[in-house]
Amino acid sequence: MLVQASQGRSGSAHVVVLGNEKGGSGKSTTALHIAVALMKAGQRVASIDLDCRQQSFTRYIDNRRAWARRTGLDLELPVHTCIKYGETMQIEENESAEFQQFMEAVSAVERAFDFIVIDTPGSDSYLMRLAHSMADTLVTPINDSFLDFDVLGTLDPATYAVTGESHYAEMVRDVRRKRRQLDGSSTDWIVVRNRLSMLGSRNKQLVADGLKQLSLRLGFRSVDGFAERVVYREFFPRGLTALDDIDELTLGTRPSMGHVTAREEVMNLLRQLKLPLDERGRRRAANRAEWFSQVDKPLDVHDIFGS
Repeated sequence: MLVQASQGRSGSAHVVVLGNEKGGSGKSTTALHIAVALMKAGQRVASIDLDCRQQSFTRYIDNRRAWARRTGLDLELPVHTCIKYGETMQIEENESAEFQQFMEAVSAVERAFDFIVIDTPGSDSYLMRLAHSMADTLVTPINDSFLDFDVLGTLDPATYAVTGESHYAEMVRDVRRKRRQLDGSSTDWIVVRNRLSMLGSRNKQLVADGLKQLSLRLGFRSVDGFAERVVYREFFPRGLTALDDIDELTLGTRPSMGHVTAREEVMNLLRQLKLPLDERGRRRAANRAEWFSQVDKPLDVHDIFGS
């Protein structure tokens, strides 16, 4: 089934997968920020939630839709699908049903959209592996601690030198290798350090050093993500992101320096992802900005991606 999934993707939307076998790393928050950033850049974005037990990504989008309806704000929303788990007693039947749902969801959007953003569950599962096999860009958020580092690799307790790769890293390496063998495509793997302390520390430096060692073995890029800020938790009930207009109407409260700083670090992260923007999308974003400027309703559109 992995072969079928990859073979059907030639010439289709760029797939961004958020993956990590450990929960609480910020996958859903990062996923929505990526989706909103792409839409603000004029790209056509669809999203799929494979974590149908927690459904954090789906609830985040539902909250955004509800807040937009309540306030009358023009908040960008992706075309979203939440895959439901099979409920029979037979594993093969469940996997077949899940595969069918997933492939129907992908087939419905892959040629009409520029990007598909997929959030995966925080555990090893059939659907999680299937999504990883399709990723053009794989984003793995981890909390900036050795507890989360353990998802990727093992360390010598005395020297903190990397001694091996963990289960998730081995799985990613395996699906990337199979993807190259199948269609010659490569997956750009980015490990994002979330919940960064705003203060320097020995632990912070040791984690950075460990990721640098591991990146040479596994071929990923390590970048800084979101700091430990209350504003990210405040965004969720209203489905907001740091990229939305930061004002009292949008937030429901007066913005703080934390909101401004959060936007800057999100923009920095998105630049480092280096996602391929479609030129037609850039023109759509420019035209939309021009229209809003003419009706005295400014739209804050940033050039948030590197070339």
